[in-house]
Amino acid sequence: LAPEHSNVPAEMKWMRELVRRTGRRVSFNFNQTDWAPEIWKEVLTLLEESHAAGEPVHAQVAGRAIGVMMSFRLTAHPFVAHATFREVFAKPWAEASVLLRDPEIREKILAEQPTFALNPFEQYVTRAFDKMFVESAGAGEGERVDYEPHFEDSIAARAKAAGVDPLAMAYDALCARDGQGFIYFPLLNYCYGDLNFTYTVQSHPTTRMGLSDAGAHCGAVCDGGMPTFMLTHWTRDRTRGAKFSLPWIIHRQTHETAEFYGLNDRGLLRAGYKADVNVIDMEALRALDAEVAFDFPAGARRLVQRAKGYVATIVSGVVTVRHDELTGERPGKLVRGPQGLTAAQAAP
Repeated sequence: LAPEHSNVPAEMKWMRELVRRTGRRVSFNFNQTDWAPEIWKEVLTLLEESHAAGEPVHAQVAGRAIGVMMSFRLTAHPFVAHATFREVFAKPWAEASVLLRDPEIREKILAEQPTFALNPFEQYVTRAFDKMFVESAGAGEGERVDYEPHFEDSIAARAKAAGVDPLAMAYDALCARDGQGFIYFPLLNYCYGDLNFTYTVQSHPTTRMGLSDAGAHCGAVCDGGMPTFMLTHWTRDRTRGAKFSLPWIIHRQTHETAEFYGLNDRGLLRAGYKADVNVIDMEALRALDAEVAFDFPAGARRLVQRAKGYVATIVSGVVTVRHDELTGERPGKLVRGPQGLTAAQAAP
């Protein structure tokens, strides 16, 4: 279930009752919000109490902040309610991208007020410049977005230091790369200005890896690179706090997840299990830049984030990816419900 984040303690009572009545586990999405930044500590205590009582309620937690990606071509950004922007954006992108970088159009958009009322949440998302971060130029692929940025590098802080309007700095950031620049906005799980909350909840025995938005928020949130981020940031690249061991992160994303959802025939390299294997070059492994793709039906948009360093991906013994490229093989099939152990798995 997806409760209102600050109301989880009140909802734990009926979640535990549901576990008692059904004998099944309950899981919910668990995030830290700016409007209730410390309630997560109470939630962890309640989770511990539920497990001690034999009532396994689990929290699904993300591997990084729930981050909104902003660009002129995506759902949320500071100018989405400005009349001139909407007028220009209605034109074909080849034309609109040029107009949006025109100095006169820029000044006109910056001078405007939103043309329709934004609710408090929309106002927060489009004006919280203290939590918006401009993508860097980067030295190569996969280095444009810092997923654990310092608050002193926010648009608000940088604009103050430069003596400019943060709205203008945000506009110029979106104009980068021929009008395809990104702003990163860690909406949830970033109240402390680092990923220490995420480290704590990922470490907790009552939580499980989860929370990819998958098919939701396709024009705002990009979680596709999170499994790779778990391997790179949390075991190799992090500089702002503790890391996890590589074996633990692999276990977290394979056997632990499979067991949690009743897929008992996978998640281990063991005779009798599904031959699902990733062969990874850890030195080369990295997530690439997020990008906007228009490959949904009717040309609809979505955010994608690809990766490099996957030597091979094998599904049921068939190679589906070789050196980061799809082979065209599709051995997967629909899975209905829990998958039990085979005779070989069950053998001592």
